[in-house]
Amino acid sequence: MNNNLRYALSAARLNTADVAAALAVDPKTVSRWLNGRTPYPRHRWAIADLLNTDEADLWPDTTPRHQTLTDGVQAIYAHRWEVLQTVWRSHFTKATKQIDILAYSALFLAEDHATLHILNQRATAGVNVRILLGDPDSPEVAARGTDEGIGAEVMAARIKNALTLYRTAIGAPGVEIRLHRTVLYNSLYRADDQLLVNTHAYGTPAANAPVMHLVHTDDQGPASTYLTSFNRIWATAQPHSK
Repeated sequence: MNNNLRYALSAARLNTADVAAALAVDPKTVSRWLNGRTPYPRHRWAIADLLNTDEADLWPDTTPRHQTLTDGVQAIYAHRWEVLQTVWRSHFTKATKQIDILAYSALFLAEDHATLHILNQRATAGVNVRILLGDPDSPEVAARGTDEGIGAEVMAARIKNALTLYRTAIGAPGVEIRLHRTVLYNSLYRADDQLLVNTHAYGTPAANAPVMHLVHTDDQGPASTYLTSFNRIWATAQPHSK
């Protein structure tokens, strides 16, 4: 019996059906978790985000197995598709100062209306939002499309689709979109000091590549390297005219 989880659900006024819907699992699976079965890590992280609590408070016995891997590294997902929508939404919702997105298209976010609403809401609240997408006419984008096996035209079309979705959904001040012509080794998704880094691998779609959850603690930590990379690309990118 997991009383910690039961108490947290009660405090949040959520039931098994609510959790099942949020995580896209069967309600019977949630019942098993309440009865003591330990969820997979990605489900534990998603539930902790849903309840706005720490995973260690819900499953204290499992924490040593996946706690901070090294300084500044909180977790590693084997594939981007394992990072549930609730995690992405919670990630951006918590931002109070800065949101940065660096990718070729980030279409998976642009197609999620809830995420677009969160970005617009955060910008309205005063959060600075910077979105860096690939220039659809650049040779770097064409090469990435070829590398992934979808072709240059498809990759360019994905970016144009994402740009349309971002432009129409995010009208708040404090949002700036730029286009880059850079060979990306990672896609970056920042919310203040929290950073989700989607690595790129040759011949592999980004959705199938790993994601690291980093925390920016100081200028020597791993997150600092990626934030410096973002700022350098931002400085050379061109503003996107609507």
